[in-house]
Amino acid sequence: MTSFSFFKSLFFFLLIISDSFMQINCLSCGINYGQIANNLPSPSRVSVLIRSMNVTNIKLYDANPNVLLAFSQSNVEFVIGLGNENLQNMTNPSKAQNWIQQHVLPYLSQTKITCINVGNEVLNSNNTQMMLNLLPSMRNVHTALVNLGLDRLISVATAFSFNILENSYPPSSGSFKQDLIQYIQPLVEFLDEMKSPFLINAYPFFAYRDNPNEVPLNYALFQPNQGLVDPNTNLHYDNMLYAQMDAVYAAIKVLGFTNIEVRVSETGWPSKGDSDEIGATIQNAKLYNGNLLRRIEEKQGTPGKPLVPIDVYVFALFNEDLKNGPASERNYGLYYPNGSPVYNIGLQGYLPQMALPSKSNVLSFNFVVWIVVTYLIFAWEL
Repeated sequence: MTSFSFFKSLFFFLLIISDSFMQINCLSCGINYGQIANNLPSPSRVSVLIRSMNVTNIKLYDANPNVLLAFSQSNVEFVIGLGNENLQNMTNPSKAQNWIQQHVLPYLSQTKITCINVGNEVLNSNNTQMMLNLLPSMRNVHTALVNLGLDRLISVATAFSFNILENSYPPSSGSFKQDLIQYIQPLVEFLDEMKSPFLINAYPFFAYRDNPNEVPLNYALFQPNQGLVDPNTNLHYDNMLYAQMDAVYAAIKVLGFTNIEVRVSETGWPSKGDSDEIGATIQNAKLYNGNLLRRIEEKQGTPGKPLVPIDVYVFALFNEDLKNGPASERNYGLYYPNGSPVYNIGLQGYLPQMALPSKSNVLSFNFVVWIVVTYLIFAWEL
């Protein structure tokens, strides 16, 4: 009886880790998969981890072919990145066309790519030439997609830092920095024309860290609190992220646009920081990301856009040990590189400790496992 129980348990375990049982119910959140580290697991192992977490939206900071291949034939949708270092080249239409043909086209038959994020926080770079190159690069990338008949499948966007706002309180008074309007106005016009989202990197952690005596911690963490009422709209806000999103909507409206969707391309909370990084703890990170995921699953909208469910990419999948800056920068991960969770928010996944069979062999692998284990069970019963 004991041996039978063992084989039966083994049977079900092997079925659980097989690829056909990885995709169950998909969460509506996304996760940033950063790779500035020297100790991360291989993309093939990460693909198993992601799918066992039931996450189907991933944002990359490049177009890593190993990652795109590892997720072939999966249900995962990708936002891929075209880095700031490539913007100069992308102002040349032929180079933009070549980039799409080399980094996108070969993978589309098996991997879902839904958006190309051209540049990251370019308007905070203090590089005037890079700022001027951003819009032409986005236009050329879009034109390259049109030439290949891919523009209806793949959108073109760019991620902005929340720091481009000059005012964010109250949310209805949100406005962009005056010296950046000359760059933002045409970018917003392009996004509106292309029906692309306005991507914003928003971190309530920064606001709390820099002003802990003024920003209530519970307000930043989605914990119960008094919140605030916008005196212009009488809308009540019980968390900072929603207030930040509505401030961006208000700033876009000042420019004359009301139909652009704001999506959060990065948000998160570090589990560790330097001594002066107040609030960077495992407990706070668990509360922030856990509470955020619950609101995403409830398909909540912001007070200003209650019928538009928030679209959020959590930062980040792993702690990244080679990132520059304060300690917090290396401790935003939901997971340690060895696959163990930094804290539990209900996204436990399975990171295999050895390479799985290639996709072409998965079906035969599952079948062989079934035959072998069934035979062992049958033999034992005899």
